[in-house]
Amino acid sequence: MAQTQGAYYVPHGSHWPIVGSLGLFGTVSGAAMWLNDSPGVGKPIMAVGIALLVVMMLGWFGTVIRESVGGLYNKQVDVSFRMGMIWFIFSEVMFFAAFFGALFYARELVVPWLGGSGKGAMTNYFLWPEYTAAWPTNGPDDIGGSFQTMTPWGIPLLNTLLLLTSGVTLTISHHALRAGHRGRTIAFLALTVLLGVIFLGFQIYEYAHAYGHLNLTLGSGIYGSTFFMLTGFHGLHVTLGAIMLTVILFRCMKGHFTRDNHFGYEAVAWYWHFVDVVWLGLFLFVYVL
Repeated sequence: MAQTQGAYYVPHGSHWPIVGSLGLFGTVSGAAMWLNDSPGVGKPIMAVGIALLVVMMLGWFGTVIRESVGGLYNKQVDVSFRMGMIWFIFSEVMFFAAFFGALFYARELVVPWLGGSGKGAMTNYFLWPEYTAAWPTNGPDDIGGSFQTMTPWGIPLLNTLLLLTSGVTLTISHHALRAGHRGRTIAFLALTVLLGVIFLGFQIYEYAHAYGHLNLTLGSGIYGSTFFMLTGFHGLHVTLGAIMLTVILFRCMKGHFTRDNHFGYEAVAWYWHFVDVVWLGLFLFVYVL
């Protein structure tokens, strides 16, 4: 790291922000067209958007890595990176809080109202007198047909154990890095990546089982939409976390980190622990309760 205390590194002009903006716009607009009965147009637009995002991440992160290895960052830059990561994780907390809030609102307020309690008494009487409030539910109109829920004591419990174990292995790896034990750092970090990949494999199997045998789909009313929204976005975060951990693993192999200078490693570790905590909430409020 640069040791000049009075200087703060200001990066040169970059084209990556506009590339990322175009990628996000293409991904979101393509997905919207795909979901609104225009898959012929939406799919290729979304694919191009995702490709631009991948190119942007590879290029921009590569630039940051080269600047870090080149010694351009001092302590002030390190602090700014830490603050940026803290705010990013806070935004992720709010992201999942919105979805958990939607689950709470539907389960604790809307469904009882539709069943005739409180504000929904007249609505139930005139529109759905046969509907009884219960959870899980696909609503008074039985949207998507009858379905079964996923038992929490099978794959979900196994996935919980996998993620909790990955948090332990990552912590061991981090302590090894701070102690200067490179071999142990790499070994336990690789084990963390493996556990994350196994988690994703089980989740893919769970989705296939839900669609193929339980008739539990994204179209299974409010329960199906909240189930796949929460678990799906969490799975996306696990996927991104596993990719970032893999990048950090290769950087550890190249010797990019020292016991005193390894914020890139710490940032990904923070993110992974956040993903672990979110899964505990999912396991409790989506699968168990």
